[in-house]
Amino acid sequence: MPRRPPLLPPPSLRPHRDGVLIALAGLAGGLVLWRFGLYNTPERGREFGAWLLLPLAVMCLTALGRRSAQPWALLVAVAALVADFAMGSLLATVVVFTDIVYAAVLYGPRRSARALLPASVAVTVAVTLGTMAAFRSPATLLLGAFCAAITIVPAWTGLIIRDHRNAAAAERLRAEQTALLAEMDRVQAVGAERARMARELHDLIANHLSAIAIHSTAALSLDPPDEAATRDSLGVIRENSVQGLAEMRRLIGLLRDASGEDAAQPAASPTLAGLDALLERARAGAGNPGLSFSLRDRRGPGGASLPAPVELAAYRVVQESLTNALKHSAPGTVTVELARDRTPGPLTVRVTSPLRDTGGPHEADGSVGTEPRAPGSGTGLIGMRERVELLGGKLHVGPTADGSYGTADSDDTENTENAEDAGDSEATQDTRATQGTGKTGYGATRVWVVRAELPVEEGSPG
Repeated sequence: MPRRPPLLPPPSLRPHRDGVLIALAGLAGGLVLWRFGLYNTPERGREFGAWLLLPLAVMCLTALGRRSAQPWALLVAVAALVADFAMGSLLATVVVFTDIVYAAVLYGPRRSARALLPASVAVTVAVTLGTMAAFRSPATLLLGAFCAAITIVPAWTGLIIRDHRNAAAAERLRAEQTALLAEMDRVQAVGAERARMARELHDLIANHLSAIAIHSTAALSLDPPDEAATRDSLGVIRENSVQGLAEMRRLIGLLRDASGEDAAQPAASPTLAGLDALLERARAGAGNPGLSFSLRDRRGPGGASLPAPVELAAYRVVQESLTNALKHSAPGTVTVELARDRTPGPLTVRVTSPLRDTGGPHEADGSVGTEPRAPGSGTGLIGMRERVELLGGKLHVGPTADGSYGTADSDDTENTENAEDAGDSEATQDTRATQGTGKTGYGATRVWVVRAELPVEEGSPG
């Protein structure tokens, strides 16, 4: 069915309610004044009589477009006012004209609204000087005052109100922008806090759960069952379960009531001084008799004290690297190295571990590698990278085919990592081609390397 045409004009052409009321009031007032012969110039008004209603009608029709038809409505109103004065003038016509001048400044285009007040002053001065020169009577000043009252006063009033409205709109926009920025900051803060909580929860719990998974897998794989080994595995499982539950309760207590008197007290942040205990726990939870752990602290005498955020990030990097080593390492030595060549200078944390074969038949006897000892999702690597990047540091993680990495040669590490960062396609293809094997083309054992550079501010302790 064809659409029916709208019964009302579009909103841009529809007269405003205020304009309709002003037009009706002006027309009614003008008719009353004309009926009783109340003209501004009685002799001339009686001469023209009903003709005075014509400028009145034009002025009232112009008032309907006082908002939407500026500045054209003002030009028509000026012509109607001139005709009204020439015929003797009705006060209602003059009053409606003052409202149109006011509306032209308040609702009209910015340029014409700003120009109307100076134009009104110029017209008033010209009318005053012209009448004084023509009649040479001080009474002509009253005519100048009358001209100012119907031009300057409404134009000035409209300009003041327009400036106030513009200022209010600007403040409202600024308030909305401030609220939007505050909401964006709140969302970012919530997201950052959620990410921090996820990192803390993973770092505190994942290590214990990985040990539980590894030892339970080892206990189930014994054939025939070994009572002593099974008992040892259950002991490790229980110990890690209790520790994990304690950490979980502490975090839940902090989340429930972090500001109350009965809130759980946060434990002290781990530092590098606790790495020995961390490695002892890793040895106890290895479940792999061929896997050993060693710590090399090459920080020198000036490396004993570091800022708390740096020590916490370094500790978490080592903790996550040891957890991954328990899951994926082949028999061998997991080496944790701390180095700080100069003070002030960055702290370098490097963890190397023998890479375990998880691929197809690559051995001389055609044996196939096994799956990781415990499942993983990669969130630990994400958490490590986030911690390092929050401090402005760099993290490099990946396998290498050079057995010399087990000796923690920093020059070889940097060369390989720089090649990976530079996007060397040949080196990348070689790495991908051998990533699933436990041997390179030359028979060297592959090594998994985690290397973090954590900047230490010059003014920080240590």
